[in-house]
Amino acid sequence: MTAALLQRIQLTLLSLSQLLDCPEHNRADLAEFMELMPAQFTPASVLLGLIARDDGLHLLLTKRTEHLRQHAGQISFPGGRIEPSDAGPAEAALREADEEIGLSAGSVMVLGYLDPMLTITGFRVYPVVALIDAGYAAKPDGIEVAELFEAPLALFLDQSNERVFEMVFQGKARRLVEFQWQEFRIWGATATMLINLRQRLQGQVCV
Repeated sequence: MTAALLQRIQLTLLSLSQLLDCPEHNRADLAEFMELMPAQFTPASVLLGLIARDDGLHLLLTKRTEHLRQHAGQISFPGGRIEPSDAGPAEAALREADEEIGLSAGSVMVLGYLDPMLTITGFRVYPVVALIDAGYAAKPDGIEVAELFEAPLALFLDQSNERVFEMVFQGKARRLVEFQWQEFRIWGATATMLINLRQRLQGQVCV
C-alpha cells in the first residue's frame, strides 16, 4: 500500500518545467491581502520529505526556534530562499535541509513538485517532494530549527482532520486551516502545501 501511494504521489507531481509555468494555487485566497504584500515575491523552496515506515508514509517536519523574526516556534518544512548560486528549487531545498537539520542530499531522492504558492510574508514558494531514506541521519541546527519529528501522511490526506480558524493580519480577518499531531499544531503555509498535495491526489491540478 505504501508503494502504491508513493507511486500515485509521484505521478501527480509537477516536473520543473511545469512548475515554472504553473500559477500559484492559493493566489485567489490572498487576493484581498495583495495590497499589503510586497510588489515582488522572493523565490523560496521547501523540502516535503516522505519516509516509508512499516505503518505507511510519514513526513519529516521541523519546529522553528522561538527567537526567529518570522514564524518563530511554528511547524515547517526545511527550506528557505533560493540563492543565485542554487541551480533551482530542488537544489535550494536540499541545501537548506543540509544547513538546518544536517540532512545529506545523498539520502534524498527528489520526486517532483507541488504547485507554487504565495505566503503572506512575501515569498513565492516552490514545494519539492522527495523520498528520504528510512535510515537518514538529521539533527536540528539550534539556530533556525529547534526540533524534528515525523507525522503520518495519512493524517493530512483525510479532510476530516482539518480545523478552520480565523486570525487577523494587519486588520483583516483570514480563514486558515490547521492540523494537530500530538503536541504539534501545523498550520499556515505548511498546512496549505499539505492540502495542495491532497488536492493533486484528488485530481485538482493546475496542469
